[in-house]
Amino acid sequence: MADLRALQNEVSSKIKEAQSAKAIEEIRIAFLGRKGKIANLFGAIGSLTPDRRKQFGHDLNELKSFIESNLTEKLKSLSSESKGEDPYFDPTLPGVSPRVGRLHPITQTIREISDIFVRLGFEVVDGEEIETEFHNFTALHIPLDHPSRDAFDTFYTDSGYLLRSQTSTVQIRQMKKRKPPLRIIAPGKVYRPDAVDASHSFMFHQIEGLMVDKSTAFSDLKGIIHLFLRTLFGKKVQMRFRPHFFPFTEPSVEVDVSWGKGWLELLGAGEVHPSVLSAVGYSPNRVQGFAFGLGVERIAMLKYGIHDIRLFFENDLRFLRQF
Repeated sequence: MADLRALQNEVSSKIKEAQSAKAIEEIRIAFLGRKGKIANLFGAIGSLTPDRRKQFGHDLNELKSFIESNLTEKLKSLSSESKGEDPYFDPTLPGVSPRVGRLHPITQTIREISDIFVRLGFEVVDGEEIETEFHNFTALHIPLDHPSRDAFDTFYTDSGYLLRSQTSTVQIRQMKKRKPPLRIIAPGKVYRPDAVDASHSFMFHQIEGLMVDKSTAFSDLKGIIHLFLRTLFGKKVQMRFRPHFFPFTEPSVEVDVSWGKGWLELLGAGEVHPSVLSAVGYSPNRVQGFAFGLGVERIAMLKYGIHDIRLFFENDLRFLRQF
């Protein structure tokens, strides 16, 4: 019994002096481990007389419980004081920051353009990249024998669908299920059989816009495009409208901006062709509208001074980290 009391005093003193979780674990191993002092005492019970075994075993179990509870309490006390920090940890040292990703320059440009048109009252809509001939050609006044179809009539699937060649398909779908007034923009990827070089890609991004109501005029188109370009490139930007041809608009124009030593074609636009309105169930005698489309990569190249469109798609982090 004297040995047990001495052992209890010893362990109490060691627990009181312990100042870390590591020290607490060392005490536990020394007294409660498989080869610890308590285990050795349990092993000695067999050498006692039968009348002493029961009392000694009872006292030994109480000592074991005493040690376990005191170790637990001391560990909780240390945890509350140090909040689990290592005594050698210096909280003033700088941490290790994880590498944070960023938006692709094309995504940044799409968001910037979309934000401008949203402030002008347009709604951003999305649509399918795999389309039908009706939505990609027929409804846009491009029948099977139309000469302009030759440049885009590619990328078909075995089931007769095709990868869209312009996001005008989203405009068709929106007009089929909604009634005027309508004011939308449709950003997304498009696919054309262009040879890949510094200024062309078989896949690129477009943003096409559409406004339809009872009294939309060509002057509204010019005002919105002018306001858009001034917001995007600055108030000193110069622009011009040139007559052009698109199957789905009439009249049609190309919009150029003054850039460097000359003019650069930036987007196409025009009044929605009556045949397009009829194809979606609108009456050309009651509503009219305008549409426009621009290439996102071209605008990004102008804004950031990039001379090769292929850089956008090579996933070279040395290039992408600049944005």
